Amino acid sequence: MSGRLLTGVIVGLSVGLQACNTLQAVTQGNSTSSQKLVITGSSTVAPVASEIAKRYETQNPQVRIDVQTGGSSRGLADVRQRVADIGMVSRAAKPEDKDLQFHTIAKDGVVVIVHRDNPIQQLTNQQITDLYTGKLDNWQDVGGKSAPITVVNKAEGRSTLDVFTRHFQLKSSQIKADVVIGDNEQGIKTVAGNPQAIGYVSVGAAAVNVERGTPIKVLPLDGIQATANTVRDGEFPLSRPLNFVTQGALSPEQQKFIAFAQSSQVTDIVQEQSLVPVQD
Repeated sequence: MSGRLLTGVIVGLSVGLQACNTLQAVTQGNSTSSQKLVITGSSTVAPVASEIAKRYETQNPQVRIDVQTGGSSRGLADVRQRVADIGMVSRAAKPEDKDLQFHTIAKDGVVVIVHRDNPIQQLTNQQITDLYTGKLDNWQDVGGKSAPITVVNKAEGRSTLDVFTRHFQLKSSQIKADVVIGDNEQGIKTVAGNPQAIGYVSVGAAAVNVERGTPIKVLPLDGIQATANTVRDGEFPLSRPLNFVTQGALSPEQQKFIAFAQSSQVTDIVQEQSLVPVQD
């Protein structure tokens, strides 16, 4: 083989090796920079999950976390269909959830709210039931001013609806709603904008809005106010866990993020949302 030909072969091999090394480096770089978690479901869990995700991304810049709402039923369905890595569900596990793993990240409750200008200070369980089933349709019937009641209800598939109907032993079909809303913020805005409205929302969402000056009033249940202490101890009648949900063996990234969300590293985030940390 001539010297010129041999040199050409060596140069060609060198270029080829460089190209392979470059491709390998790019591939390795992509594998470490494209980690992503998709989290979908409960609008009650979403605000705290989003804040936890932001902090996690700051500490783990190679990871991107996409948090989407749509209700607990969406979170369950998306995990089962494997279009989400983690679901968000704002209720305890049911027998039909035995194919899933529930990971509690905080505790919350469901509270009945009215407009701040409504003179009503409390309602009995029977009065709430009668209001929501249409047996009572004027505030005067429960000691308020003479005015028609606007009943605000949650849409099907929302865990807040499930918790509410279970506590008051109602079926969704029995509720006579004037307005049907999706997430907590919609419910709060509806009641804040209508002095005759009554609704029910997350304890955390209600507390945050009261602090902001939103014109709503939180009513006690069974004479018990919704506070961090009564929710933590389970004394408040409508307390509930807020969960991440997964199916099957966890990936390293799922495991790491869920452990982070349950750790003391996010206690301040949970408390800022007026929720109770799992460490309490």
